[in-house]
Amino acid sequence: MADPVVQKFALKALTSLPAPLLRAFSGGGVVYRGGRTLDPILQFLAYAAAAKPAPWTLTVEEARRAAAEAFAAVAPRPKPGIHAQSVRIDGPAGVIATRLYRPEVQDAGMPLLVYLHLGGGVWGGSETAEPFCTRLATGAGCPVLSVDYRLAPEHRFPAGLEDALAAFRWARENAARFGAPAGHAAIGGESMGANFATVICQMLKAAGEPQPALQFLAYPMVDLVSETPSMSLYADAYPLSRRLIEWLVGFYLKAEDDPGDVRLSPLRQTDLSGLAPAVIVTAGFDPLLDQGEAYARRLIEAKVPTVYRTYDNLAHAFLGFGGVVPAADAAADEVVELVRDALASTPAPPPPI
Repeated sequence: MADPVVQKFALKALTSLPAPLLRAFSGGGVVYRGGRTLDPILQFLAYAAAAKPAPWTLTVEEARRAAAEAFAAVAPRPKPGIHAQSVRIDGPAGVIATRLYRPEVQDAGMPLLVYLHLGGGVWGGSETAEPFCTRLATGAGCPVLSVDYRLAPEHRFPAGLEDALAAFRWARENAARFGAPAGHAAIGGESMGANFATVICQMLKAAGEPQPALQFLAYPMVDLVSETPSMSLYADAYPLSRRLIEWLVGFYLKAEDDPGDVRLSPLRQTDLSGLAPAVIVTAGFDPLLDQGEAYARRLIEAKVPTVYRTYDNLAHAFLGFGGVVPAADAAADEVVELVRDALASTPAPPPPI
């Protein structure tokens, strides 16, 4: 196996080539679909990835290692000026490992933000989420708690969701320990992590509990039975294809689970009123594009304060590609600003009596 540092250096050098050369090395031509043009670096990365074994040809452990290596190769460096510590939380089935990031300059008015990583409920963890979590903590001035929830197929639905909910409730009750307003926390995540965040907001509403300060959803998976146009138009997209979605969901669900259950497909919830304010971002070249847009539209119709942005030239998971894709790096900065502004406009709850 090649040295990861050497691999990253070589990839950085290759992706620094002019766009025409990158496209020439990627089979030539411009990738243009649905009125969008794919970033030439992402086009090159997709072409290179196609030469490697597909995840569904590997064992789960092999696929996890391959995904971790792929994300490490394109990830930006974690932001400096962060104090990180491991925090262990009592969960419904044992200890939940989490990683807490606190910026050197923390805004005491900003709530703690619970962050849920991507990976279809099958792979990923606090390591893959760390670069963006440090960027979020630094840029928004808030503590960020990254959760290593249980993964399938060892722990299928609803294990990961239950861990995420337990971690959020713990964070809400313990926020003051980390310099954030007491009894107040926000929640966010990417892809399946964003699915958990939406479902948790809906579950808290059903339980009569306070809503999070914010729900931050990056390219969310909110409808497991979706048949929208983007699922077909971008079916073979990189790094998330329709085939990969089906493979991951096949491990995540048990045979008896109903994919239309609102705990799996929260877009199918009939009443979205009264939920937390939302920041939702999507990528143009992503089978999940229509889902995120539809959820944002539903929230707006329900009069939930919502900010929605789509990044037409980028692809799923772009928040983790800033190490080699300048457009993704710039988008990540903009996303942090959106989250910071949304958190700043959310009033903290009154202090406990």
